[in-house]
Amino acid sequence: MLLFAVLMLFGPDRLPGFVRSLAKGIRTVKNAQADLTQQMLSEEPTAVKDLKDAVEDIKSEIEGVVPRKK
Repeated sequence: MLLFAVLMLFGPDRLPGFVRSLAKGIRTVKNAQADLTQQMLSEEPTAVKDLKDAVEDIKSEIEGVVPRKK
């Protein structure tokens, strides 16, 4: 049904070019997503360490002001 609608909208002459453009766009998005994922994974250890350090600093400051209940 969808294929028929696309065929009627673009016509048989322009359909191959449309499909090529669509495939190229999908490939571009997948490559960009893969690059972003790789970049995030390579930076993750540093970011996690920085976050853990910040949490520990805040925890130390809170423990210095508010006594810990046991």
